[in-house]
Order: sequence, then structure tokens, then C-alpha cells
Amino acid sequence: MKVAALQYTALDDISHNCAIAHELITKAAEAGAQLICLPECANLLAKDRDSLFAKAESESESAFLAMAQKTAQQHQVSLSLGSLMIKPDPDEGELASDGRIANRHFIIAPDGAITARYDKIHMFDADVKDGKTYRESASFRAGNTPIMTKINGHVVGLSICYDIRFASLYHHYAAKGAEILLTPAAFTATTGAAHWHILQRARAIETACFVIAAAQTGTHDDGRQTYGHAVIIGPWGEVLADAGASGDMALAELDFSQLCTARDALSAWHNQRVFPV
Repeated sequence: MKVAALQYTALDDISHNCAIAHELITKAAEAGAQLICLPECANLLAKDRDSLFAKAESESESAFLAMAQKTAQQHQVSLSLGSLMIKPDPDEGELASDGRIANRHFIIAPDGAITARYDKIHMFDADVKDGKTYRESASFRAGNTPIMTKINGHVVGLSICYDIRFASLYHHYAAKGAEILLTPAAFTATTGAAHWHILQRARAIETACFVIAAAQTGTHDDGRQTYGHAVIIGPWGEVLADAGASGDMALAELDFSQLCTARDALSAWHNQRVFPV
């Protein structure tokens, strides 16, 4: 299966981001990609909290989501919308009354249908010494459910950005039969330079899965700088494709026979021992 991990600089303008995403999805589809992955904050990277809450879209009215569904259907491809800034619809119960929004990963089938939704579990509350303080929990309600789905017959585990630091989520997916792990991100330039490739490769090695990490890159309207380097990692931990800091996508063919090779050699999550806290 040919896959693409897209990379761009989302701004505080959904229409702008929508146009860029549409162009890149089309380019990836024309290059033969059957699964095309977008980064975290695909529809909006707001300049401040007020703008985030003013511009976040509800799922039922999202222009970005509608574009993605139509484009998937047009090109007959599967899409991973790494995450959208989503206001809960009224029927989402407690989530809708919480006052915070969702950082939500969507999977779109080639017929345009939404086949999976995953809300980011681990909130990025951190001070990485880049001049900004990050408190996602102030704006986003954390999810609490790992989500798996199938894309082109292959089992996929969903996650978003900061989740990559919590290996137990990916061990869970591997133990449940995952073949591909999706890890879309808006990694800071500071943490990316130190940890991005190491973490993506580690999760692939530990689980003997393919890892596809779409990424934000460049300088955004809130002043943050993201690392880029959208990557596709093989199950032995090898980098199959890397978009660098300025490329618009990483593109690679996944050979699923490599899963068997890696798993015959090492299946670390089967051998791990759990110790009491």
C-alpha cells in the first residue's frame, strides 16, 4: 500500500488551511497514495485561545471536514485527518457541556464516509523552554478511549502528537493486532530536534508496526515553531521516507511482509513483564 504523510504550516485561517490541504491531498493521490495522512491541527492552528474558540468548527458544519470527504471520494483514497479543532455537537452529552473543545482525529474512507474518530488522550501541558507555555488541558477535553480501525484491510491504531511519549498506548494497539500506527503531530521545534525521530522509531521497533507521522512545520500565527520532518517508519525502525523541514510530504510503499520478518525476530510487547507500582 502506498502512503503519504503530508506536511504544511497551518495558520489562523481555516479557508487558507483547507486550500493547502486540498492541494496536497490531490498531489499525493496523483502520486499513487492510497492512504494520505494529514497533521495535527490540520484545519486550524489559532493565534490565541480566543481565536481557537471562535473559529473551531463543529463536526456537522465543518468546511474542512466536508472538503476532505469530497476529496477522498473524488480520488478514491483513504484519509487520516490527523486532528481537527472541533466544537462538540449538542448530542455529545457531557463533552458538549464541558466548555472545552476536542482535538479529534478522523479517518475518511474512499467513499467519503467517516469510519473512525479518536480524541487525543494525553494533553500537552509542558514548558519546553521555547518562550511559550503549553496548557492543552485548559482548552481541550482529553479523550479516554484508544481507537482502532481498518484501512484497505489493514488494522490501524490512532493517536495524536503528545501521545507518542506514552508507549503503553501503542503496546495496546500492537497486542490487539495493529499493523500501522498513525502519529500525526504539531511537534515543537525544540522537542522535535531532540526527540521526534527517536520516538517515532522507538514506537515502530517496540510494536513491529509501520508508523506514519504527518507533521506541521514552520512558524505559525501564535509564534510557535514546529519541527516538520513528516516521516514513515518501517517495523524494524528504518526511516522509509522523511519530508525534512521544508518538504510537503513523505511518500513510501508499505511492504507488509516486513511485519512478519520483524515480528519473527522480535515481538517485545509479548515478552514484557508488568511490575507493581
